[in-house]
Amino acid sequence: MPRTPEAYEKIRKQSSERLLTAALDLFIKKGYHSTSIEEVTKLAQVSKGLLYHYYQGKEGLLEAMIQMRIENLRAVMDGALTKRTPKEKLCHIAEGTLDNVFQNPELYRFYMNLQTQPHQDQVLAKYADILKKEFERNFEIQSRIFEMLGIQDPRKRSLLFSSTLNGIMLMICSYPDHFPIEEMKSQVIEEFCK
Repeated sequence: MPRTPEAYEKIRKQSSERLLTAALDLFIKKGYHSTSIEEVTKLAQVSKGLLYHYYQGKEGLLEAMIQMRIENLRAVMDGALTKRTPKEKLCHIAEGTLDNVFQNPELYRFYMNLQTQPHQDQVLAKYADILKKEFERNFEIQSRIFEMLGIQDPRKRSLLFSSTLNGIMLMICSYPDHFPIEEMKSQVIEEFCK
């Protein structure tokens, strides 16, 4: 029996997801430049031609990963903006950010590593800059939330908030098996949201 258009779409989506998952796994383990297209397609169990059908090579995979990261960051921030009070907004940002990293610390480590690459690496620097712009956008949103709270210097408070979250995220990556996530979230909420 011939496949329906829906069945073909499902197969395409599964193949695309397998490629992204394989590439991410290899990029985390070996690094972007040390990973070959052949390794990605072998791990994903798809042909090289299919990879090029969905993505423009290895950089296309990286671009898709960066887009997924931006969507994830925006989901947290957009969710925060739906909350009623500034304190609820900040609480949502803290919990969403820390929970995302706690659920997949290796993924956060990959993005953090990407952001710290030398700018001479033009491929990685391009995507690090895209992420930086998104972080700047989020920082401005946070600053406005602190301003709503009547904080005297909302930008400095937002910087402390972001620095605190980034420090905790780094510790989650370093000690994922024994990290007291709920206790840390409680302390951040006590410091910034009460």
